[in-house]
Amino acid sequence: YLFCFLSSFLDGQAQVLLKQREVSITRGPKTSASMDCIAEGIPNFWSAFIHWYRYVPSRGPERILYIGPSTASYDDNSFSNKYSSSKKDTNVCTFTINDINSNDEGTYYCAYWHF
Repeated sequence: YLFCFLSSFLDGQAQVLLKQREVSITRGPKTSASMDCIAEGIPNFWSAFIHWYRYVPSRGPERILYIGPSTASYDDNSFSNKYSSSKKDTNVCTFTINDINSNDEGTYYCAYWHF
């Protein structure tokens, strides 16, 4: 199963809220899944760094990638064929998992903080 997560935290005095919509799965020979992270309260969203994690209870959380003003940066280069991320609109970051199989089970969630 793929799950998404809702998080919110206080950043100084401004509240940042990250909401994730239901997962959209495209079935076929190479099934993929996409999920959106909708950010509220992040000033200058296009410059912000959005991080994507996968949580598996037996292994704990693992960051897959983060995306800032340009392309995604991967924590492991082997992830670049499996996962991708992009920003759209003024506050939406999309995360895609390609060629889904049973090894992809886990809870996927987005996070945000200042570097």
